[in-house]
Amino acid sequence: MTIRSLALVAGAVFALGACDVARTLGIDREGPDEFAVLRHAPLTVPPDFRLRPPEPGTVRPQELAPRESTRQTLTGATTSEGAERSAGESVLLSKMGGAQVDSSFRQRIDKETAEIAAKNRRLLDDLIFWEDRKTHASVVDARAESKRLRENEALGKPPTEGETPTIQRR
Repeated sequence: MTIRSLALVAGAVFALGACDVARTLGIDREGPDEFAVLRHAPLTVPPDFRLRPPEPGTVRPQELAPRESTRQTLTGATTSEGAERSAGESVLLSKMGGAQVDSSFRQRIDKETAEIAAKNRRLLDDLIFWEDRKTHASVVDARAESKRLRENEALGKPPTEGETPTIQRR
C-alpha cells in the first residue's frame, strides 16, 4: 500500500508540476500581455513656416457667409464663375478651353451612375437575399371576385362563402 500511495502522490505532484515544466521548456507558449504593450509617441509633422497664426477677431478666408453657404447647399453650385479667379487664372482657363465647360455635367454623371446602379441592383439583391423570396400576399382577380359576389348576393348567400379568385404569378 505504501508503494501505491507513494506512486499516487508522485503522480499528483508530477501532474500539478507539468504546467510549469511545459512552460519552462517552451512547449506551452503564451500570447503577449495586452496590458504590457507600450504606446509610442505620435509622429510629429514638421511645421509649415509659410502659415502664420490667425489674428484674433479676423474673418477666416475659408469660411463663407451664411447666405453663400446656404445657396451652395441648396443649389450645389459654387459662387459665380470667375468671381474668385485672378486675371491670370482666367486667361489660363480661356486658353485651355476651361471657360466653356458644360454646366450640366453633374446631372449627366448622376444620370449615368443611376443607370449603372439600377443594372447592378438585381445582382446585389441576389447576393444579399440569396434565399428564394416567397410572396405571402396574393393578388385578387377583381372581375372574377365581383362576379362571385354578385352571384352570392343573387342567391342570398353570404359574401364570405366561396373561394376568392386570385391571379397566379408565373
